Amino acid sequence: MRLTISAAILVLSVLPALADRAVTEDERAKLVAAVQAEGCSGGKLEMDEDDQQFEVDDAVCADGKKYDLKFDMQMKLKRKNLD
Repeated sequence: MRLTISAAILVLSVLPALADRAVTEDERAKLVAAVQAEGCSGGKLEMDEDDQQFEVDDAVCADGKKYDLKFDMQMKLKRKNLD
């Protein structure tokens, strides 16, 4: 019984990580352009399939600080949080 519960907890803790996927080359080109339009560069690019939005973690912006950016499916900025 304990083994079953432990296995279930392990599986459930991994599931949220599966919600993100790598961006395609086409998405990457559009996302990089959107990030640059916001005065930022770099960062880790991902697609959050649960929220249907693109995430850019640790982008460096014009003020020299790192931000986490979120874009909708049309590559419009939804959120910019200081990292």
